[in-house]
Amino acid sequence: MKTIEILGVDEKRLDVALAEAMGISRSKAAKIISDDRVLVDGAVANAHEPVSSTSKVDLIDEPEKIPQAVSTVRLEVIYEDADVLVVNKPAGILVHPTATSTEATLVDLLRNQIPNLDTIGDDKTRSGIVHRLDKAASGVVIVAKTNAAFLHLKQQFARRLTEKHYTALVMGNVTDDSGTITFPIARSNTNARMAARPNSQEGKEAITHYDVVHRYASATLLDVRIETGRTHQIRAHFFALGHPVAGDELYKIRGIKVLPLGRLFLHARSLGIELPSGEQKTFESPLPPELELALTKLAEPHLQRTNR
Repeated sequence: MKTIEILGVDEKRLDVALAEAMGISRSKAAKIISDDRVLVDGAVANAHEPVSSTSKVDLIDEPEKIPQAVSTVRLEVIYEDADVLVVNKPAGILVHPTATSTEATLVDLLRNQIPNLDTIGDDKTRSGIVHRLDKAASGVVIVAKTNAAFLHLKQQFARRLTEKHYTALVMGNVTDDSGTITFPIARSNTNARMAARPNSQEGKEAITHYDVVHRYASATLLDVRIETGRTHQIRAHFFALGHPVAGDELYKIRGIKVLPLGRLFLHARSLGIELPSGEQKTFESPLPPELELALTKLAEPHLQRTNR
């Protein structure tokens, strides 16, 4: 617990005073207060309570977040045969371990489904993994169950023979009904983001196609298809267009409100690919309930609708 020094001698609402003292937004201050983490003169307070420099305001430390155990995550299987496993990755789970991560990953969950997973592929930490989704995104992921399948699937992605569709909600009104973004992508020199650069600058080729599905008052629902699979490609491309993906805490634009979704509104809806058997298949995942609910809340008022 730490004491917060309230600025000024005049009384003001607690949420306003807390935001000023901590250098945070008023909405974030209100959230801290609603979580019963602020005491005024020793008692739990509400956002409307008047305080001044003479008030004793204490902030209770945020509870430590305990990572969810692998065994408690239910992994939805979309399809399985002798060669591949197709799953619906939940949002908030890394696909595979990174150099700095200590949390459970999709690979850990897959070990419960594929006993010999560690022997598949060319990297034990990415066993069976041939493509990725952002940790914050959800949706279809295909995994190899044999080394022959691994090589076949990996070739499909390398040769751009797959068809990947995403459902994304981006902020603002995307005026064109459809379009293609071709900004090269490179890692930013200043932060953890990827940077979509003008075509005259260096970067890896990245191609993103989109069609407007529905326009809301403050956001646009898109069907997005990517030809390339660069890190954060969709997020970086729409950020560069001035339409960041809703719920994205990393790719934010000052002055554009971040919708309080609790997650990124980016879902890998379908994957079309040739299986090792030679059969062409398309695997689909419905929009998660929390994203459906977010759309319901945005439904009125809307500007216009464009069907897929």
